[in-house]
Amino acid sequence: MQFHVITLFPEMFTSPFSGGIMARALNNGLVTIQTHNLREHGLGRYRQVDDEPYGGGSGMVMRPEPVAAAIDAVTARHPGLWRVLLTPQGDVLRQSLAAELARREPGLMLVAGRYEGVDERVRELVDQEISIGDFVLSGGELAAMVVIEAVTRLLPGVLGNQASLDEESFGSGMLEYPQYTRPEVFRGSAVPPILLSGDHEKIRRWRREQALERTRRRRPDLLVKNPRG
Repeated sequence: MQFHVITLFPEMFTSPFSGGIMARALNNGLVTIQTHNLREHGLGRYRQVDDEPYGGGSGMVMRPEPVAAAIDAVTARHPGLWRVLLTPQGDVLRQSLAAELARREPGLMLVAGRYEGVDERVRELVDQEISIGDFVLSGGELAAMVVIEAVTRLLPGVLGNQASLDEESFGSGMLEYPQYTRPEVFRGSAVPPILLSGDHEKIRRWRREQALERTRRRRPDLLVKNPRG
């Protein structure tokens, strides 16, 4: 799957994907990540990409021409990409949305905004707007990285055990059940006896009950959206 990121800071995307699952996916050719420097499409001698907002206000706004030119250039070389603008006003990234994006062949074009945002007319140039949560970042680069990893780990062949996806938090619409490993007793806290019983059906039911209870206590909103009780 292809990921193409339009950004003012392409250097930010080198280190985060140099280890772990992402590095293996890249080395195995399961995904490609290519950055496109927005500054190359800037205006005039100084490659300007931002300007003061009409109507006044603090900060600067990204001009539409450089963003449009960058989107057009990437589209011309890599047709068929699903175009995504990273913005706090977009659809909140959830596991279900990540799964939808993982089916968007041949891949995603991710537009990372900066400053106080992008000119409103840029929204007409993309297929979808996505947010990673109700908080403010300096730009869309980190959000783009989150989208890339969330989508990549859902692709066939990326994880060693695809079944583990269903057991992770949000994979089943609930938080994950408690996990334990050695030692059997740690600082006076013991592993629940049922996990030592060898009865796989009882363990499965216990894990589901624990996941449901944990979700009820910590994220009841998930049960409203995905009732599984």
